Amino acid sequence: MKKNLLLIAIVVITLGSIYTLVHFYKMESFVFAWILNFLLMALVSTFIETLKSPLTSSYYEEKAWEHRGKIYEYLGVNFFRKLLVIVGWEKVIRKANPIEKNTSALTNLYYQTKKSELGHTIILLIVFVFNVCVAFKFGVLQSLSLLILNILLNLYPIFLQRYNRPRIKRALHLSKLKQTLQQ
Repeated sequence: MKKNLLLIAIVVITLGSIYTLVHFYKMESFVFAWILNFLLMALVSTFIETLKSPLTSSYYEEKAWEHRGKIYEYLGVNFFRKLLVIVGWEKVIRKANPIEKNTSALTNLYYQTKKSELGHTIILLIVFVFNVCVAFKFGVLQSLSLLILNILLNLYPIFLQRYNRPRIKRALHLSKLKQTLQQ
């Protein structure tokens, strides 16, 4: 019951925050797009942490059409990874979540990719709705900042999680196999 009330409170705070943002900033401005994305990142990640779902859906499994990440490489995921290193995000994230070479750490990293993908997917959809509304109300050009930031801050992180997860899964499988052989 307490968890459900907390989840409802997060949704209410999110709606109130978005309403306030719409009230004080022009929806077609870059500042609005920037604040909306980061506001949603904070609130959606809080929601997902509170939800504590095991995220066992088959959605998170690699699909045949993904061809071991070749589609994401073609779409520029490696460039995006380099961009994350250049802007310092990789250093920040590794300081908070260092990569260790043990089964427990790999299991946690695997789960974190699912949480990250879920969060970015939710944000992508919410920002897309705003993008469409701004495009209809103010014009397509006025909605470009929402579109560009949505692609950079949400779509490519989804691609990155889907690209990395099968690799982590293979490493996790090898780690478990090594652990079994050592026993």
